[in-house]
Amino acid sequence: MIDLRLCRQDPAGTRAALLRRGDETLGGWLDSLLELDRRWRGMVTEVERLKAERNSQSEEVARRKRERAPADDLLAALKASGERVRALHDEARAAENELHNMLLRGPNLPHPAAPTGPAESNRVVRSFGEVPRFDFTPRPHWDLGESLGLFDLPRGAKVAGSGFPLFMGAGARLVRALAALMLDLHTREHGYREVAPPYLVNREAMTGTGQLPKFEDDLYAAREDDLFLIPTAEVPLTNLYRDEILDARELPVALVACTPCFRREAGAAGKDTRGLLRVHQFDKAELVRLSRPESSDAEHELLTAHAETVLKRLELPYRVVELATGDLGFSAARTYDLEVWSAGVGAWLECSSSSTFTDYQARRANIRFRPAPGAKPEFVHTLNASGVALARTIAAVLENFQQADGSVRLPQALVSYMGAERLLPG
Repeated sequence: MIDLRLCRQDPAGTRAALLRRGDETLGGWLDSLLELDRRWRGMVTEVERLKAERNSQSEEVARRKRERAPADDLLAALKASGERVRALHDEARAAENELHNMLLRGPNLPHPAAPTGPAESNRVVRSFGEVPRFDFTPRPHWDLGESLGLFDLPRGAKVAGSGFPLFMGAGARLVRALAALMLDLHTREHGYREVAPPYLVNREAMTGTGQLPKFEDDLYAAREDDLFLIPTAEVPLTNLYRDEILDARELPVALVACTPCFRREAGAAGKDTRGLLRVHQFDKAELVRLSRPESSDAEHELLTAHAETVLKRLELPYRVVELATGDLGFSAARTYDLEVWSAGVGAWLECSSSSTFTDYQARRANIRFRPAPGAKPEFVHTLNASGVALARTIAAVLENFQQADGSVRLPQALVSYMGAERLLPG
């Protein structure tokens, strides 16, 4: 959540930052937030005033009793003010809860460096590799996958429904090979600590990283236990440190996990639904970093470079696109998307988002660090990136490395993991 003190101290600046997201309703949200905050603070002030008054009256009652003077009027006043304090305290607590819930529903402030504008203002920062050229018409990955026996989408739909791909044979091995390649790269060369987290998390964890309360309809839930299937390993990895104070020497924290991700994606029906382009379950390597505030910009660039290395090792042409403020995710302050070229569909496919959340998630999850012994704790900055998502990466590998005879050449980085240089039909 954003800093309430900043909203109070610089409402104009906060409003201007929020409106960079291109959502005019955020101005009204801020007005309501500040009005509720004023009412809550007024209640707290009145409670404290009444308590001080009661203390003075209590002392006066004690004095009168010592002097055997009547005090019935003061006792009656104390009773009345006690009831008023209890009622006002309950009102203040309810207002504080409402204020907290309002903050949870507000998005992060965009980073000053993020380009202002709608999605059309997204800008390509850099590119890598050459888009492949073919002397035949390249096929889409869903045709290649079927002819190579890599996945069986109809049977996956029979088991779980549309959007739940079923990989088989060499396809299942390809999933495992990509996961191993990415985990080995990030742990051995980039210094991340591997984690095998739970795939179900509680409501507090989803709230800490910003999925709740806003996006509950997009989550798969085990209602009876109030647990949720993770939409990304970002959720359990970031929440490992919820309600903790880290030593400054522990920063930056760098974690990696490769897990299934589950997303209902309500409202996305009919959009890019063929093959592996938009699915409800997919595997993804996730990179999470916790850093000092002054280091988070540099950490974001480093994190993005780590995700890019995967695509370079896979010899895939890609580009880095910085999102404009109107296209930012709810919790993100600044985001780079990595888009890989996929020859069969003739499009750039997002396979990674690398984001800095500044202290937004840390405030929600109460993750702090102590800059020096005895110093007041401060909120860390959190960052994450897909390093990378497998479904669209598999689509790109199949489409970009397909051969005229229907086979697919494997990039050299995958050969040792696959035990083969090509995927062959039949």
